[in-house]
Amino acid sequence: MKSPARKKGLPPAAWIMIAMVIGIVIGYMIFINFPDKKTAAQIAGYISILSDVFLRLIKMLIGPLVFSTLVVGIAHMGDAASVGRVFGKALGWFVTASLVSLVLGLIMANLLQPGHNLGLPLPDIGASANLATSKFTLKDFVSHLVPKSFAEAMANNEILQIVVFSMFFGVALASLGEKAKTLINAIDELSHAMLKITGYVMKLAPLAVMAAMAATVAVNGLEILLKFAVFMGDFYLGLFVLWGVLVLAGFVFLGTRVFKLLVLIKEAFLLSFATASSEAAYPKILDALDRFGVRRKISSFVMPMGYSFNLDGSMMYCTFAVLFIAQAYDIHLPLGTQITMLLILMMTSKGMAGVPRASLVVIAATLNQFNIPEAGLLLILGVDTFLDMGRSATNAVGNSIATAVVAKWEGELLSESDAAANEKALDAESAATLAHPVHA
Repeated sequence: MKSPARKKGLPPAAWIMIAMVIGIVIGYMIFINFPDKKTAAQIAGYISILSDVFLRLIKMLIGPLVFSTLVVGIAHMGDAASVGRVFGKALGWFVTASLVSLVLGLIMANLLQPGHNLGLPLPDIGASANLATSKFTLKDFVSHLVPKSFAEAMANNEILQIVVFSMFFGVALASLGEKAKTLINAIDELSHAMLKITGYVMKLAPLAVMAAMAATVAVNGLEILLKFAVFMGDFYLGLFVLWGVLVLAGFVFLGTRVFKLLVLIKEAFLLSFATASSEAAYPKILDALDRFGVRRKISSFVMPMGYSFNLDGSMMYCTFAVLFIAQAYDIHLPLGTQITMLLILMMTSKGMAGVPRASLVVIAATLNQFNIPEAGLLLILGVDTFLDMGRSATNAVGNSIATAVVAKWEGELLSESDAAANEKALDAESAATLAHPVHA
């Protein structure tokens, strides 16, 4: 599928870029021709059906895909000690990356002071953003970690709960040896089928991107970006610095190969950016890591964990947004208070799903704890979608690099020549399925 596409036309990433531009143009035309916001919102609602359906299709795939790839990956690791070792290495990277992201958000907000002299009317202190601020607490997270029912975890797309069950299931299959061979092969075939369905769904990506951009611009227009230009500019500057730190960390462990990885994930990066959902990029990142040379038993284990523990862009946004709101209301937070806030965010933000606006709930809870008006969230709600694009794309980059580094540590990263040969084989396999039915 991929080889002919590369010869005949534009790569998928280019189509996504074109779709983004077309979406912005369509959205702006609606915004100009329908000045009544309610009418524009209704039109945007119909347009966004395409992007909503696409994201629902992706969510439909995530549970079975995570379960099947993770169980097979763990079963191939062989024993619980290997699983524990990989888990420890991945968690060590995630905690460090989260801490760096939070600290960076703190530093950038203090240096750039985006909330001072805002020049915008502030929402009334008594106003509410209507968010469930009690949702993310450490106690809730720990008790929520273990599923009451595997079926319920799959139905609700609770990635972390699916990971916990899959770990037990995979280790059990590995310990059964030959007895479990048939079941492992069946689950392996399930993973191939899910990846094949993913390939079909991904063909809709440019349409979904166009619809998402058009719907956002139709309601908000481009003027809202000018109003919040300083805040958004400062945040994206912080994201650029974070990207630099992540790539540098990848370079330390992967050398110049990290740049090859960035090329491979560009489509996933653009997809998560345009849809404001890092979940949408999950299957694409898995494919990119295969081509990079990361063995599936590592990527299928580390990636789902990353979606709960390694949301670098969202972590940075948490500290940046809280300080922005405090500055807007002229509330001084001493350094000690800021460090306390950072540590609380470090705990309460774990398990935050890679879906749009989840970080707003974490921010709302933090504002309450430090007596900062929750109404400040209303300041950033209008541009949150544009900010969510950046942080979702950052989450995709962070998880890709983390998985590749853990694979290198485990000796499960193919050499450059072997990875190149594997990429050709994957391209050939994709091309062959055009003429033959799906088989595992």
